[in-house]
Amino acid sequence: MSTDQKTIKTGRSKTLGRFAQLASMGELVFHGSDLASLWGITDKNTLYTTLKRYTQQKLIYRLWQGMYALKPVEQIDPLVLGIKAMHSYAYVSTETILFNLGIISQRPESVTLISSISRRFSLSGRSYVCRKLADEYLYQSSGISEKDGVREAELSRAVADLLYYNPQAYFDAPINWKEVKQMQKTIGYPLTPERY
Repeated sequence: MSTDQKTIKTGRSKTLGRFAQLASMGELVFHGSDLASLWGITDKNTLYTTLKRYTQQKLIYRLWQGMYALKPVEQIDPLVLGIKAMHSYAYVSTETILFNLGIISQRPESVTLISSISRRFSLSGRSYVCRKLADEYLYQSSGISEKDGVREAELSRAVADLLYYNPQAYFDAPINWKEVKQMQKTIGYPLTPERY
Protein backbone atom coordinates (compact mmCIF):
# COMPACT_ATOMS: atom_id res chain seq x y z
CA MET A 1 0.00 0.00 0.00
CA SER A 2 1.42 3.38 -0.98
CA THR A 3 1.88 6.29 1.44
CA ASP A 4 -0.96 8.20 -0.27
CA GLN A 5 -3.35 5.28 0.20
CA LYS A 6 -2.39 4.99 3.88
CA THR A 7 -3.00 8.71 4.36
CA ILE A 8 -6.43 8.48 2.72
CA LYS A 9 -7.34 5.43 4.82
CA THR A 10 -6.19 7.18 8.02
CA GLY A 11 -8.19 10.28 7.09
CA ARG A 12 -11.35 8.24 6.52
CA SER A 13 -10.88 6.43 9.84
CA LYS A 14 -10.47 9.74 11.64
CA THR A 15 -13.60 11.14 9.96
CA LEU A 16 -15.63 8.03 10.80
CA GLY A 17 -14.42 8.20 14.39
CA ARG A 18 -15.43 11.84 14.68
CA PHE A 19 -18.91 11.20 13.33
CA ALA A 20 -19.28 8.15 15.56
CA GLN A 21 -18.61 10.49 18.50
CA LEU A 22 -21.30 12.88 17.25
CA ALA A 23 -23.79 10.06 16.72
CA SER A 24 -23.22 8.74 20.25
CA MET A 25 -24.21 12.12 21.69
CA GLY A 26 -27.62 12.03 20.04
CA GLU A 27 -27.43 15.74 19.10
CA LEU A 28 -28.23 17.25 15.71
CA VAL A 29 -26.92 20.79 16.15
CA PHE A 30 -23.44 21.82 17.33
CA HIS A 31 -21.29 24.89 17.68
CA GLY A 32 -17.79 24.87 16.22
CA SER A 33 -16.33 25.20 19.72
CA ASP A 34 -18.26 22.11 20.84
CA LEU A 35 -16.82 20.15 17.92
CA ALA A 36 -13.30 21.39 18.68
CA SER A 37 -13.60 20.12 22.25
CA LEU A 38 -15.16 16.83 21.24
CA TRP A 39 -12.58 16.14 18.56
CA GLY A 40 -9.59 17.49 20.49
CA ILE A 41 -8.76 20.20 17.94
CA THR A 42 -6.95 23.11 19.58
CA ASP A 43 -5.80 25.04 16.52
CA LYS A 44 -8.51 27.33 15.09
CA ASN A 45 -7.20 27.05 11.53
CA THR A 46 -7.32 23.27 11.72
CA LEU A 47 -10.87 23.46 13.05
CA TYR A 48 -12.06 25.86 10.33
CA THR A 49 -10.40 23.78 7.61
CA THR A 50 -11.94 20.59 8.96
CA LEU A 51 -15.41 22.14 9.22
CA LYS A 52 -15.13 23.65 5.75
CA ARG A 53 -14.10 20.29 4.28
CA TYR A 54 -16.92 18.41 6.04
CA THR A 55 -19.41 21.06 4.90
CA GLN A 56 -18.25 20.78 1.29
CA GLN A 57 -18.64 17.02 1.50
CA LYS A 58 -22.15 17.50 3.00
CA LEU A 59 -21.21 15.49 6.06
CA ILE A 60 -22.35 18.47 8.13
CA TYR A 61 -24.32 21.60 7.27
CA ARG A 62 -23.39 25.13 8.28
CA LEU A 63 -26.43 26.80 9.77
CA TRP A 64 -25.39 30.16 11.15
CA GLN A 65 -22.48 31.90 12.91
CA GLY A 66 -20.44 28.86 13.88
CA MET A 67 -23.43 26.50 14.14
CA TYR A 68 -23.43 23.20 12.30
CA ALA A 69 -25.87 20.32 12.01
CA LEU A 70 -26.00 16.75 10.83
CA LYS A 71 -29.11 17.55 8.76
CA PRO A 72 -30.11 20.45 6.50
CA VAL A 73 -31.73 23.33 8.39
CA GLU A 74 -35.17 22.63 6.88
CA GLN A 75 -35.21 19.26 8.65
CA ILE A 76 -34.53 20.64 12.14
CA ASP A 77 -37.17 21.76 14.65
CA PRO A 78 -37.15 25.59 14.83
CA LEU A 79 -37.27 25.42 18.63
CA VAL A 80 -34.07 23.36 18.69
CA LEU A 81 -32.42 25.91 16.38
CA GLY A 82 -33.39 28.82 18.64
CA ILE A 83 -32.19 27.14 21.82
CA LYS A 84 -28.91 26.04 20.21
CA ALA A 85 -28.32 29.50 18.71
CA MET A 86 -28.39 30.99 22.22
CA HIS A 87 -25.48 28.71 23.20
CA SER A 88 -26.42 29.19 26.85
CA TYR A 89 -29.22 28.08 29.15
CA ALA A 90 -32.55 29.06 27.59
CA TYR A 91 -36.10 27.82 27.41
CA VAL A 92 -39.17 28.48 25.24
CA SER A 93 -41.89 30.43 27.03
CA THR A 94 -44.40 33.30 27.04
CA GLU A 95 -46.25 33.97 23.77
CA THR A 96 -44.91 30.94 21.90
CA ILE A 97 -46.11 28.48 24.54
CA LEU A 98 -49.36 30.35 25.21
CA PHE A 99 -50.25 30.49 21.51
CA ASN A 100 -49.44 26.79 21.07
CA LEU A 101 -51.74 25.96 24.02
CA GLY A 102 -54.57 28.19 22.75
CA ILE A 103 -54.35 30.66 25.65
CA ILE A 104 -53.69 33.59 23.33
CA SER A 105 -55.11 33.72 19.83
CA GLN A 106 -52.68 36.08 18.13
CA ARG A 107 -49.76 34.22 16.56
CA PRO A 108 -46.47 35.70 17.80
CA GLU A 109 -44.16 37.11 15.14
CA SER A 110 -41.14 35.49 16.80
CA VAL A 111 -40.32 32.40 18.78
CA THR A 112 -39.95 33.65 22.35
CA LEU A 113 -37.11 32.38 24.51
CA ILE A 114 -36.01 33.20 28.04
CA SER A 115 -32.28 33.35 28.88
CA SER A 116 -29.68 35.40 30.74
CA ILE A 117 -29.22 37.71 27.74
CA SER A 118 -31.51 39.83 25.63
CA ARG A 119 -31.22 39.15 21.92
CA ARG A 120 -33.09 39.24 18.61
CA PHE A 121 -32.03 37.17 15.64
CA SER A 122 -33.28 35.39 12.54
CA LEU A 123 -32.32 31.91 11.51
CA SER A 124 -33.56 30.00 8.48
CA GLY A 125 -36.34 32.49 7.81
CA ARG A 126 -37.69 32.44 11.36
CA SER A 127 -37.44 35.28 13.90
CA TYR A 128 -36.44 34.76 17.50
CA VAL A 129 -36.61 37.08 20.48
CA CYS A 130 -34.87 36.21 23.72
CA ARG A 131 -35.91 38.00 26.88
CA LYS A 132 -33.41 38.50 29.64
CA LEU A 133 -34.27 37.08 33.04
CA ALA A 134 -32.25 37.43 36.24
CA ASP A 135 -30.40 34.25 37.23
CA GLU A 136 -32.37 33.97 40.50
CA TYR A 137 -35.52 33.33 38.42
CA LEU A 138 -34.00 31.81 35.29
CA TYR A 139 -32.49 28.75 36.95
CA GLN A 140 -35.61 28.05 39.01
CA SER A 141 -36.71 24.90 37.18
CA SER A 142 -40.30 24.75 38.40
CA GLY A 143 -42.73 24.50 35.52
CA ILE A 144 -40.08 23.77 32.89
CA SER A 145 -39.94 20.41 31.16
CA GLU A 146 -37.58 19.06 28.53
CA LYS A 147 -38.65 17.26 25.39
CA ASP A 148 -36.36 16.28 22.51
CA GLY A 149 -33.57 18.48 23.85
CA VAL A 150 -35.74 21.60 24.17
CA ARG A 151 -36.71 23.09 27.51
CA GLU A 152 -40.26 24.49 27.43
CA ALA A 153 -42.35 26.28 30.02
CA GLU A 154 -45.52 24.55 31.12
CA LEU A 155 -48.73 26.58 31.10
CA SER A 156 -48.54 28.13 34.59
CA ARG A 157 -44.84 28.95 34.13
CA ALA A 158 -45.46 30.59 30.72
CA VAL A 159 -48.26 32.72 32.22
CA ALA A 160 -46.09 33.66 35.22
CA ASP A 161 -43.20 34.54 32.89
CA LEU A 162 -45.40 36.74 30.71
CA LEU A 163 -46.89 38.52 33.74
CA TYR A 164 -43.35 39.19 34.99
CA TYR A 165 -42.61 41.06 31.77
CA ASN A 166 -46.08 42.49 31.23
CA PRO A 167 -48.46 42.48 34.25
CA GLN A 168 -51.22 43.86 31.99
CA ALA A 169 -51.02 40.97 29.46
CA TYR A 170 -54.31 39.80 28.00
CA PHE A 171 -55.32 36.14 27.77
CA ASP A 172 -58.01 34.77 25.47
CA ALA A 173 -58.76 31.57 27.41
CA PRO A 174 -59.45 30.85 31.09
CA ILE A 175 -56.41 30.61 33.36
CA ASN A 176 -56.06 28.63 36.59
CA TRP A 177 -54.95 31.62 38.65
CA LYS A 178 -54.35 29.53 41.76
CA GLU A 179 -51.64 27.57 39.89
CA VAL A 180 -50.14 30.77 38.46
CA LYS A 181 -49.99 32.39 41.90
CA GLN A 182 -48.27 29.30 43.32
CA MET A 183 -45.81 29.34 40.41
CA GLN A 184 -45.04 33.03 41.00
CA LYS A 185 -44.35 32.29 44.68
CA THR A 186 -42.16 29.27 43.85
CA ILE A 187 -40.07 31.20 41.32
CA GLY A 188 -39.95 34.33 43.50
CA TYR A 189 -41.68 36.60 40.97
CA PRO A 190 -43.65 39.61 42.18
CA LEU A 191 -47.27 38.61 42.69
CA THR A 192 -50.08 40.06 40.55
CA PRO A 193 -53.02 40.03 43.04
CA GLU A 194 -55.28 41.96 40.62
CA ARG A 195 -55.33 38.76 38.52
CA TYR A 196 -56.54 36.37 41.23
